[in-house]
Amino acid sequence: MSSHQPRTGTVSPSASVGFLGPIGTFTEQALLGQPDLAAATRIEFDNFSELLFSVENGELDYGFVALENAIEGQVNITADTLTFDVDLLIQREVVLPIEMTLQVKPGAVLDKITRVSSFPHAYAQCREWLRANLPNVELVPATSTAGASEIVATGNDATIAAIANARAAELHGLDIIARDIADHPENATRFALVARRGIPAPSANDKTSIVVFQRADVPGSLLSILQEFAARQI
Repeated sequence: MSSHQPRTGTVSPSASVGFLGPIGTFTEQALLGQPDLAAATRIEFDNFSELLFSVENGELDYGFVALENAIEGQVNITADTLTFDVDLLIQREVVLPIEMTLQVKPGAVLDKITRVSSFPHAYAQCREWLRANLPNVELVPATSTAGASEIVATGNDATIAAIANARAAELHGLDIIARDIADHPENATRFALVARRGIPAPSANDKTSIVVFQRADVPGSLLSILQEFAARQI
């Protein structure tokens, strides 16, 4: 069992950190923005739930996962796994402004695009742009935005595009034919670094994350929960 979790809140270079791959995802971009995480041993995963279970069973020291997007809300698989399936503690929050781009094989043009590949959350964040510019396009789901870029790069079809970040285009040799295509300029995603143990030292700027759910579907159950917060001026 690995044990590279220092008490200072800084991740050791010898620690292992799992993230949603492949290289070029927004998750990796957010991770690389944290110098200590960038210096650690980074391990790619295909999905968030497998990543979190690997932290739970000791195969990883840390997991770095998306929690919610400002436009589309929570990432359900992450929230459900953290709530019901694993016992992990949030060590750090990272907020990444999201810039969506439309990328294609070199030489491809917008008016010839018939299919667009991306992660479902990315489609949802660009739906108005797609409706205005590619109204009849077929959506091709991918396991990640970087995975969509890989689909475009490894294929021979100049009529398919990917929605992903600029780093993914650079990594896969794709052309960006449209930038800032998200429907809301304030778009951002919140990520969390999680581990099996270790409560970060107080910083005077702390946040507490809680999960509230109904045990039974009865009238007024949501109201009764919210009243508890209101009564305590939360």
